[in-house]
Amino acid sequence: MLRVAGYQGLSSILTRGLACLVETLSHEGWKSGIDWIPNVTDQQEKAADLFASIENGTRHIGYMASGYLSARVPELEVLELPFTVDNRATALGALDHLAGEILRKVVSQKTGFHVLGFWDNGFRHVSNSVHPIRHPKDAVGLKIRTLDSALYRATLDAIGFKALTSDVKDLVTWIAQDVVQAQENPLTNYMGFELWKHHPYVSLTHHFYGVLLLVCPLAWYETLDLAERELLAHAVTTSTALERQLAAQQDAITLARMQDIGVKVLAKDALDMQAFHEHVESISLKARAQLPQQLLTAYLSS
Repeated sequence: MLRVAGYQGLSSILTRGLACLVETLSHEGWKSGIDWIPNVTDQQEKAADLFASIENGTRHIGYMASGYLSARVPELEVLELPFTVDNRATALGALDHLAGEILRKVVSQKTGFHVLGFWDNGFRHVSNSVHPIRHPKDAVGLKIRTLDSALYRATLDAIGFKALTSDVKDLVTWIAQDVVQAQENPLTNYMGFELWKHHPYVSLTHHFYGVLLLVCPLAWYETLDLAERELLAHAVTTSTALERQLAAQQDAITLARMQDIGVKVLAKDALDMQAFHEHVESISLKARAQLPQQLLTAYLSS
């Protein structure tokens, strides 16, 4: 039995991407049945439980934000450098070539994962429950939820927030209970988790461009024969193309929905972007200095 799982709801573009992968494998004659769970948090699991189950081989395919692995694979911090990516197609193109090859290799060397592909997790923006955020000074005193990435936390702290980490399973609860007053996510997640009910203010900071790793257990992948690998690669290519297409369309669609329901959105040109860049410059330079030059060049100079 092939076990596939994700950690977002049925409307998520990530869930639709995995559904495409499952459908393609089924249609093309994968050798076994497929057990497909769109959202493990509906079963009271945490996203971290999903990642562990893939690495230990009890599940076979799922996705994870790159930041969840960067403590173990520091090279993945190239995907977390603040205010670095302007064009998603260029970044994804780099990941389809040398930059992706380098990252696949180091992930397999340092973890039990094999990276099947790189998915588009969108530009990340800030929402909050208190007031419009135009300048880093507006962030001071606000606790912000982010994912478990040291570089994410350092960047947000440098801007002026107090960054805290929670599993995605606890995201809505933390916000509803005012454990944090702010959060950062792609717009599709802001709407998908209905965060607008608690956070009427959104600043389109584009502070990170998120990349998801589509992963499977390395040990399991190495047992597949050539025909199985080719079928899996075909399904990955098909689902990746769909996921990226949906992600590219999502910002405009979601932004229109947000404006329709009265969310107070500050566009990039309404923000003091120079101040945001200046506040995180030392964090970015320190991170870059610790990354292999070949990887930096491959990802950022393509």
